[in-house]
Amino acid sequence: MIKRGDGRSASPNCQRKDLYDRIGLHYSEPMQELVFEITQEPDGGFVAEALGESIFTQGDTWEDLRSNVKEAVEAFYFDSPKPSSIRLHLVRDEMLAVG
Repeated sequence: MIKRGDGRSASPNCQRKDLYDRIGLHYSEPMQELVFEITQEPDGGFVAEALGESIFTQGDTWEDLRSNVKEAVEAFYFDSPKPSSIRLHLVRDEMLAVG
């Protein structure tokens, strides 16, 4: 555990920020929630696109997609703080005939 100058323990995020400051890197607080917009393809598969980040993946089934999203997020944030949660937002576009 790292101690601050006043003798109190520093939080892990505070420790990380101090380290980044010392080596000249920019530190940002971990994202609380990362939202993926999910669309279903005509063939039945799913495509996921993160809102605000360049993360894209797909899966043939919903379970495949969930696993692939977790893997893509782990890879994207391999050297930086990961979001605390991931939201999958399924978007459905449907045309209805009138008349």
